[in-house]
Amino acid sequence: MLTAGLHALESADISEISLRALAREVGVSATAVYRHFPDKRALLEAMAREGLAQLGQMQQRAAMEAGDNAFSATGRAYVRFALANPSLFRLVFTHCPVRGDGLPEGNLAADMLLASAARFTGGDKQAARRFALQSWALVHGLAMLMLDGQLPADEALIDQVIDGPTMWPAAS
Repeated sequence: MLTAGLHALESADISEISLRALAREVGVSATAVYRHFPDKRALLEAMAREGLAQLGQMQQRAAMEAGDNAFSATGRAYVRFALANPSLFRLVFTHCPVRGDGLPEGNLAADMLLASAARFTGGDKQAARRFALQSWALVHGLAMLMLDGQLPADEALIDQVIDGPTMWPAAS
């Protein structure tokens, strides 16, 4: 069901996805679906968690490949994921539960962001959280502006905004 839902999201709006239609597609009864997903919201939440996991994996790969430039690489990966998966990206941030620090629950990317931010802030937890939220706001805002057509989805612009002179403090 989860795979079918993610596949349906590639070509349909969230509002068009139905548990009954997905059940028919995967060859199970509608009542069987409700044992796993009590309602559409539960399925969308599971899809959002999967999208968040995919985003985290993409950012983790980018960080590993970038070495010393891992922080910027994860930001670029974030924007590129959004552009490659616009419906899934929007679903992640409309249907994923939020944890106490304001970041999506179960978010490997958020945990990586907080850990990286701590390097830039000398271990000050409050400053690290603020820096993490500023960094997330920058890449999320850039992604949304590009998805909404307010800025061109341009690789050079992504690099310019994320790697250019910004509020990023020097790494310690």
